[in-house]
Amino acid sequence: MDTGVYGAVAAFGASFLFARIIEGSLVGILDIGGAIQTGVGLGGPALLLGAGFVFPVANFIASLITGLVIGLAIGYIIILARKFTINQSDSTYGADVMMGAGNTSGRFLGPLIILSAMTASIPIGLGSLVGALLFYIWQKPITGGAILGAMILGSIFPIAIS
Repeated sequence: MDTGVYGAVAAFGASFLFARIIEGSLVGILDIGGAIQTGVGLGGPALLLGAGFVFPVANFIASLITGLVIGLAIGYIIILARKFTINQSDSTYGADVMMGAGNTSGRFLGPLIILSAMTASIPIGLGSLVGALLFYIWQKPITGGAILGAMILGSIFPIAIS
């Protein structure tokens, strides 16, 4: 950050994002979402800072608006690219198998997240447990509830870093 050279970060973010868009039909939706967040979250600010635009990164409201504009632009590009390529054929290119495997393995992630949250702190662990229980009652995957519950109580009862 001190040198003002952001080329490596911008290249990493852009390549990570581009690779996931290209192989989009072969990976799960969470992998694509994470790649987009990584690409935009690292590559976008690096490109802006490298070009000398500090305001969209330094100002919180401006950064939210900038992220919204970049996110919408990338979303529309992905929708258009998929509309004119993959949606023209009857093949799913294995996406149904990969997403099914990701969803099946994701079921085992919820209990691991709860256990990990409990080792972090009691309030975070309880938040994770309550969130997972609520999602279970709503017949949704408990992984999302565990993460949201841990995040909510983790923001109220943060862990002191020494």
